Amino acid sequence: MSNPSTTDLEQSANPQSINPQSINNEFVYVPDGTGFMYWGPGDSYTVLVTGAQSGGAYFILDCLVPPGGGPPPHWHEREEEAFFLLQGTVALVLGERTILAKAGDFFHIPRGVLHTFHNNGTEIVRMLAVYSPAGMEGWFAEAYGEALDRNATPPPPTPEMLARMVAAAPKYGVVFA
Repeated sequence: MSNPSTTDLEQSANPQSINPQSINNEFVYVPDGTGFMYWGPGDSYTVLVTGAQSGGAYFILDCLVPPGGGPPPHWHEREEEAFFLLQGTVALVLGERTILAKAGDFFHIPRGVLHTFHNNGTEIVRMLAVYSPAGMEGWFAEAYGEALDRNATPPPPTPEMLARMVAAAPKYGVVFA
C-alpha cells in the first residue's frame, strides 16, 4: 500500500465535507507486514484502511506500542475511538477510571471523553485502533513521520514531532489535556 494521497487524507479529515463522488467504498486487502506505516513518538502505526477507502465510515490502524509507551491524555471532538488488543497489556485511563486491559479485550471510547493508555507490560502491545467517522488519518499524516524501515525501532519523540502533534490537533478535533 502506498502512502495515502493528500486528497484521500483531506477528504477523510472532514467527513462532513466529503463529496460522495470523490471517495470509494471499496474492498481493501493489506497483507501482514505491508501497508503505509507512520512512526509516532516511539510507536509505529500501519494504515489498514482510510476514510477515502471506507466511504468516510472509519479509519483503522495496526498499532505497535513499546513498554512504557502511550499517548498523552486527550479527547476527540469528532470521532469515536475503539481498540482491540491483540498482544500485551495496557492501563487504559478514562477520566478518573483505570482499566487494566489484556490481549483479547476491546474498548470503545465515545467522543469527548478524556483518555489515555500506557503499555504497563514488558512486551510490545499490538492493537487495532478504529476511528469513526474517518478523519484522524489527516492528523497522523501531519503529526507523524513516515516509517523509513518497518523493522527498525521507531525513534523517541523529538521536540519537532511534539510540536507537529500539537499544531495539527485543532484542525482534527484533538484536544490535549
